[in-house]
Amino acid sequence: MPLLPRARLAHLLCSVPLVLLTSAPVMAQEGEGLFQMLGRIILGTGTARVAIDTPQAVSTIDAAEMERDQPASIGDLFKAVPGIQGTGASARPLGQAFNIRGIGSSDQVASESRIIVSVDGAPKFYESYRMGSFFGDLDLYKRVEVLRGPASSTLYGSGAIGGAVSFTTRDAADFLQEGERQAFRFSSGFDSNGGGAQVGIISATRAGNADYLAALNFGSNGDKVDGAGNVIAGTAHESWSGLLKGKWHFGAEDEQSLTLSMSRTDTDLARTPVIQTGGTAAALAGFGLHDLHAVDDTVTLAWRHSFAANPLLDLTVQLSHSATTAEKSDFTLAGCAVGQFQVLCPSTYGYATTTLKVENTADLSGGGWENYLTFGLQLSEQERTATSSLGALSFHPEGRDRKLAAYVQGEFSNGAGLTVIPGVRVDFGTLTPGAAAVALGGSRQEEVAVSPKIAVMYALSPAVSVFGSVARTERMPTLDELYSTEPARATIPGGPPGGVARTASLGLQKEEADTVEFGVTLQREGLLAEGDSFQMKATVFHNDLTNLITTTPRPVAGAPVPYFSNVAAAEIWGGEVEAAYDAERWFAQLAYSHVKSRNRATGLTLPDTPAEHVVLTLGAKLPERAMTLGWRASYFDGIVTSSATTTAPSYDTHDLFMTWAPEEGALAGLEVNLSVENVFDAAYRNNLSLDMAPGRTAKLSVAKRIAF
Repeated sequence: MPLLPRARLAHLLCSVPLVLLTSAPVMAQEGEGLFQMLGRIILGTGTARVAIDTPQAVSTIDAAEMERDQPASIGDLFKAVPGIQGTGASARPLGQAFNIRGIGSSDQVASESRIIVSVDGAPKFYESYRMGSFFGDLDLYKRVEVLRGPASSTLYGSGAIGGAVSFTTRDAADFLQEGERQAFRFSSGFDSNGGGAQVGIISATRAGNADYLAALNFGSNGDKVDGAGNVIAGTAHESWSGLLKGKWHFGAEDEQSLTLSMSRTDTDLARTPVIQTGGTAAALAGFGLHDLHAVDDTVTLAWRHSFAANPLLDLTVQLSHSATTAEKSDFTLAGCAVGQFQVLCPSTYGYATTTLKVENTADLSGGGWENYLTFGLQLSEQERTATSSLGALSFHPEGRDRKLAAYVQGEFSNGAGLTVIPGVRVDFGTLTPGAAAVALGGSRQEEVAVSPKIAVMYALSPAVSVFGSVARTERMPTLDELYSTEPARATIPGGPPGGVARTASLGLQKEEADTVEFGVTLQREGLLAEGDSFQMKATVFHNDLTNLITTTPRPVAGAPVPYFSNVAAAEIWGGEVEAAYDAERWFAQLAYSHVKSRNRATGLTLPDTPAEHVVLTLGAKLPERAMTLGWRASYFDGIVTSSATTTAPSYDTHDLFMTWAPEEGALAGLEVNLSVENVFDAAYRNNLSLDMAPGRTAKLSVAKRIAF
């Protein structure tokens, strides 16, 4: 029997939840569960809400899921989450970035500024020539929230055209049960593809009203191979990461808390491609190899006072500092020269961002309504640095980006199924170029961005709700887009044609995005058996983009052109389905995403558009053996975009996983996770990845908790 085309199979699998609409009793699902992603609590939309009851497309990955899947990359992390993927390199740890609903590319300068990323509330940002954008160690985090669409701009920052991704580091309380004062967790892991090994230790301490956590991880991996047995160049690496975190409670009824978190990830890659984002063998060879050392630091200090006696005050003040540096040295090609080939010079690139955020939530409930009003101020300063053995780099200009933001968001629920969440944010930005950029024509720029939204959800019955939102956001140009320059390029005999000079792009307009979303949720209990539950959330969206910023084509002759320019409008639309079924003995999950796009000027599909895909997970629970067993199948359709680089054929992959966590006896506290990814060793490339994907990979992790 021939296989169904991928798209038809995706549509078939996504229709399965609809046939489950039976006359079974209904009840709202509450709380979190490993196999009920829509039942998890969402913290990043304002007051805490269950995901299925949030009028926005949101998803959460929790610690148990991360332990089970043992993700080694951003792509691994979001494998079963609709609407978000890793992009860039397939397995090179410093070559990946985020793509949400067709927004975001590690190979396009400033693309990641359209997605707001934070760790413990600290904004994270990094962009550099063909580098990834996120360098943190996934073992440091216990929770990742994904908020899709511009509605995230209110609380996270203007310009969140794609959405927001929020990481939360581990806490001592995650490893301490009631009555315990000290716990240690020892872990080790093995990865068959490249012979990777990881070890880690966590110490959690509770002393009076204070909790302390210290974590240290070491890891290394050789070069990985794809399904055809070919080496994926430059994937070998060594890294270590650490986390120190303390939380103190004080005041009447412990209504005040102070949290200090400090984390670092240090990664070394030797003889790795200069083009970290990946590409063809010819492209990688064209720039050669080098040694790369990256350090990513995050420090946050947060004070919260809940003011139990005053419902109008629930105040949080947070000071954070984030710094990411990448040192490049020992290049195999001897092409270091002023201009474009300065990318082959020993150099150091960095971003340092300091942020102060003051936020208060007032409880204005009354008259049968739950009313919460969140308002805040955020002040940030981002310093961009770049130095090479030949001095300043014109294509990576130094400078300072300062922003002052004010925002307000209301959350109103009438207790009869209606929830309304309006919000607005205003950002005032000032960009100041460094001395070298000023000498090349750069000048100080000021801009204002306004991001309003309104989201509504209404429960038609205890089982079915509908929701919708209208949001607008504006993205101010970045330092790179405003001040990058490049001298005229001479024609090389037998090589590509040269081109005119590129100048600073001081006339850029803000990018603008207008998005409309509509969705429906369904939740039932006792559907097929007593105590089971089914949840589904389906969303459709349409995003109109104007004044898109892109690299200006370089003419062979004539007058200089700006490095970047605004182009005609584009539109992105599509839909997502997230569903889960959980019973005493088995579980099932489904994630479906279909994104379409169009450049209004050319009619072509935008290059960062992901292929339509569906991910189906089925598993069994063996509580008497403290085990779970599961199978995950991923089906990706073929896609043709305006770029040959992101055009790719269809493929499917299959993964197996097993967890074992005995709760009694001498082995209590032991956790064993075994998975086999790409079981059939398929040779394939995701259209947003520029490398072939890793072949069959077996992963084993063992952890043991000891408490006193």
